[in-house]
Amino acid sequence: MRILIVAATQPEVGPLISDFASSISNLNDIGQTVLLIANSQLQTANCKLLITGAGMVATAFALGRHLATNRYDLVINLGIAGSFDRSIALGTVCEVIEDTLVELGAEDDEAFITIDDLGFGESRFYASYTLPNTIDIKKVKSATVNTVHGNEASIQKLTSRVNAQLESMEGAAFFYACKQAGVPCLQIRSVSNYVEKRDRAAWQIGPAIKNLNTFAAELLQDLLKD
Repeated sequence: MRILIVAATQPEVGPLISDFASSISNLNDIGQTVLLIANSQLQTANCKLLITGAGMVATAFALGRHLATNRYDLVINLGIAGSFDRSIALGTVCEVIEDTLVELGAEDDEAFITIDDLGFGESRFYASYTLPNTIDIKKVKSATVNTVHGNEASIQKLTSRVNAQLESMEGAAFFYACKQAGVPCLQIRSVSNYVEKRDRAAWQIGPAIKNLNTFAAELLQDLLKD
């Protein structure tokens, strides 16, 4: 099974890299891939890692360019996210099954018109590969933004029109690129903070990354053993 792991930044998948014997000489070059070779059980597995850079533009370009000349059985996006939903504990690993480009459209005074309603495209994208119900993971919807929210008024404005539990800067762009390339895709994110007025002291980035990578390592072991 050929698998591509996609992450916006290296720190988000740092523990996973450490778990693998990897050729990482070019990992800091955005848009370059490296082959991940795991322990003895997975030595024959073909699993690559692509670091795209942060944001939807960098993600769509780097992933689109790579998928134009490389084929995979599954592409997995790993990353951290903020949560609008306070019932989701910080550090929780979630499977994003639907993601929306919530800024793509037009303003009409106080109203927002989506790109869908304008008739110029689509803003909502879906995972084309989902984990079986036997895997204990929360399935959520997410919003993809260029500017992460940190103002109560803008947060309220968004949540009043969009049913999203998480927020990231890449998710929907990842789904879009995979859809255009016709490749199965899965998005896994761990909650590092709540979407609120910026409060770095409350962030739980370390635990979120640890939980994300622990889950990802176990998932890869399962996927690649077949």
